[in-house]
Amino acid sequence: MNFIRGVIGGQAPGPQPSGAETIQKLCDRVASSTLLEDRRDAVRALKSLSKKYRMEVGTQAMDHLINILQTDRSDSEILGYALDTLYNIICNDEEEEQDETIQKQADDLGAQFTETLIQDPEHVTLLLTVLEEFDFHVRWPGVKLLTALLKNQGVQVQGIILVSPMGVSRLMDLLADSREVIRNDGLLLLQQLTKGNAAIQKIVAFENAFERLLDIITEEGSSDGGIVVEDCLLLLLNLLKNNSSNQNFFKEGSYIQRMKPWFEVGDDNSGWSAQKVTNLHLMLQLVRVMVSPVNSPGATSSCQKSMFQCGLLQQLCTILMATGVPADILTETINTVSEVIRGSQVNQDYFASVNAPSNPPRPAIVVLLMSMVNERQPFVLRCAVLYCFQCFLSKNQKGQGEIVATLLPSTIDANSISAGQLLCGGLFSADSLSNWCAAVALAHALQDNLTQKEQLLRVQLATSLGKPPVSLLQQCTNILSQGDKIARRGSKVQTRVGLLMLLCTWISNCPIAVTHFLHNQENVPFLTAQISENLGEDERLVQGLCALLLGICIYYNDNSLENYTKEKLKQLIEKRIGKENFVEKLGFITKHELYSRAAQKPQPVFPSPEQMLFDHEFTRLVKELEGVITKAVHKSSEEEKKEEEVKKTLEQHDNIVTQYKDLIREQDAQIQELKEQVASMSSQNEQMQATVTQQLSQIQQHKDQYNILKLKLGKDNQSQSCSQGDGSQVNGLQTEELTQLKEEVEELRKQHALLQTLLKDKDALIDSLRLEAAQPVEASARGSENTELLKELEVLRSQSQSQSVEIDQLKTEKQELVRKAEAGSSDTVPSSAGSLDTAKLAELESRLTAQTTETQRLKEETKSLVKSRADLEQQLASATSTVAILQTEKSKLQTEVQESKKEQDDLLMLLADQDQKIHSLKLKLKDLGETVEDEDDLDTRDQTDDDDEDEDDDED
Repeated sequence: MNFIRGVIGGQAPGPQPSGAETIQKLCDRVASSTLLEDRRDAVRALKSLSKKYRMEVGTQAMDHLINILQTDRSDSEILGYALDTLYNIICNDEEEEQDETIQKQADDLGAQFTETLIQDPEHVTLLLTVLEEFDFHVRWPGVKLLTALLKNQGVQVQGIILVSPMGVSRLMDLLADSREVIRNDGLLLLQQLTKGNAAIQKIVAFENAFERLLDIITEEGSSDGGIVVEDCLLLLLNLLKNNSSNQNFFKEGSYIQRMKPWFEVGDDNSGWSAQKVTNLHLMLQLVRVMVSPVNSPGATSSCQKSMFQCGLLQQLCTILMATGVPADILTETINTVSEVIRGSQVNQDYFASVNAPSNPPRPAIVVLLMSMVNERQPFVLRCAVLYCFQCFLSKNQKGQGEIVATLLPSTIDANSISAGQLLCGGLFSADSLSNWCAAVALAHALQDNLTQKEQLLRVQLATSLGKPPVSLLQQCTNILSQGDKIARRGSKVQTRVGLLMLLCTWISNCPIAVTHFLHNQENVPFLTAQISENLGEDERLVQGLCALLLGICIYYNDNSLENYTKEKLKQLIEKRIGKENFVEKLGFITKHELYSRAAQKPQPVFPSPEQMLFDHEFTRLVKELEGVITKAVHKSSEEEKKEEEVKKTLEQHDNIVTQYKDLIREQDAQIQELKEQVASMSSQNEQMQATVTQQLSQIQQHKDQYNILKLKLGKDNQSQSCSQGDGSQVNGLQTEELTQLKEEVEELRKQHALLQTLLKDKDALIDSLRLEAAQPVEASARGSENTELLKELEVLRSQSQSQSVEIDQLKTEKQELVRKAEAGSSDTVPSSAGSLDTAKLAELESRLTAQTTETQRLKEETKSLVKSRADLEQQLASATSTVAILQTEKSKLQTEVQESKKEQDDLLMLLADQDQKIHSLKLKLKDLGETVEDEDDLDTRDQTDDDDEDEDDDED
């Protein structure tokens, strides 16, 4: 302790040890001290020396410090000192002013110590575990240390954290820390962690990073927030840039809608802070990442649609037209709007409807074009406007037509400035950059649009008073030739390159425009003269573009001009230029150093105005035409004729193939429709079969109920005939039963009529679906059904006979009563008895009448049942197909059962072989002296134990 106090607190008497010796003694104390206080004081001393003696502490104390992290986890103070010490020896202090040599040495030292620390991946895992400590003095230095490791050896540390269990999740927990210092440093740590590693980016995104980061941005004040908002935006850019999975997750999570409030600006936009400009710039970049042209077309289109629906595009257009917005924010907003509307018809239509807040209101496109052709505007702003115009016309034939229409004589409005007037003004102005921008913008209005190329041929320009107007095409070639005449007096190449790109785009794939161009007798001699001359390095690009223009005149020539047919132009090239020389000059375009730069991405980004020579879409056109023009120049007339014949043959074949494809598509559609109909009818058939089965069961139930009622009626009649004295009671019961029977019979009639109607409809549909008549029903099934019907008829006959007998009995009783009445008239009979006989006689007559009526009705019911028997036979015949199908299914199931039995037998054979092998192995083990218990022995032992237990129970 005295030694440590001497190191920290004051000077000890005598010679002072060197820094290396002191560090060595401290390391020994850390390694050998048993008291926690001694180790803590030694580590604190190492921390105080770590900045001054970085090399010595790093080489001697690193292992001891890592050991402290492993062994002294219970003491947060010593953990904090150890982590601070490791951070001091690994971190490269960039704040101190040092010369480049010293700084480079410090960087190399930090990278060296980082590599030493991460040689064992368990050390990084240990640091991740330490981060779980909530103590501020442990978690904060741990976060800083991991950040420093990622800065020095990012790829290696990322790989270790990626394979560490819950490694990324532990780091994501830092964003939820209530202490802002740890949360903010956690953002810096995650920035380093997610750089260039798509796997970690996906894990972080699915750990709910988007939700947390957007919440932090909102809490910190969005664009008005501080450096924390900037850190969150940088982390979001890391997660989304070039990561299609995270972009889709961001869109599907409805996080695009949460970006809209970021771009809400007020009327007074003066005095923006530097931090707000930075934040808004990053927010605009975040929007551009989601709709970047390098993304897949489907993902970009979906994001564009979401941005329009949530109002984000409208908010960006508000910033675009606002006053007081800083120039760099305005430029980036224009670029952002450009990519949000690129290739999206809905967004492009909305942008076309946006007006600037001027008096009178002007379309936003016109206001932007005014900035593009104004040479006093910043160069980057003019490039952004050009990019916006290009994106507005991308895959937008409607917009292209509107732009070209502003140049046509019938639509020109002298009282207002149109887009076409601005483009023509820029095309023929004295500023070469305006010439180039206007030419490229006009070329995009013609891109892949044959109709507008032909329409633009109608444009006439008034050059000066007293002279007739000339076409726009002629004026472009005139300026080109005039520029060549004064080229040696300082004319810039930029203007001629722009005009040549416009002409190449205009006449490509448009034979009418080629004819108009060749109709001017001066154009072809000018091009051949330009190509044949030996000019300087700067003029080579112009020569290449002239060769491309002449090659387009050959390739898209329809031979309508006798003096400039394909063959004559090729002869002219061979005589004046030479085919090899022509091809060499044509190759100057793609060999230019600025060509490959422009071909990389659609946005025109140039370091300086002088390097603004190539347009991205034009590079695609060159790539498409260079090869075919070279072939066209080298081909003879005979080869061309053969090619034309081959083309015609191929076109004919293509037409035939197209016709067959159409026919096949129609047949496929018909087949699909028929399949759907068959499926629908099959389902209907199944439903109807189920309905028929259900109704048959209901009919059977009603028959059973009917038979039961008839039996009850017969019993009642018998009881009435047995006891004359209880006649009135029996008659009352019979009347009640007859009423119930009538109701049941009436219900059966209704059911029968309804079933007959349904069966007729269903039989018609089933007959239409039936492919072939089914086999006849089994004789036994039909016989059983007929037997049941015969039984039912016999029951009805017997019942009718019984009722006839009963009627005879009633007649007999009536005669007896009449006889008694006659006899009673001669004898002395009380008046009450006579009245009783008369009442009985009347009752018997009424019963006789009722029974006669009921007998007649039952005979009619018997006839109807005989008819229903025939109908049921027809139903049984219609069900034959179902029986055949079930028999087929039964045979299939029997086959499957036989196969299953065969497989079971095979398994039993395998089990028998396995048991034999086990038995042989047990015998070998017994021969070797091993104790092996057989299953039989185990069973015997279990049985013996059971017997013993039973004996014990008996004794108890």
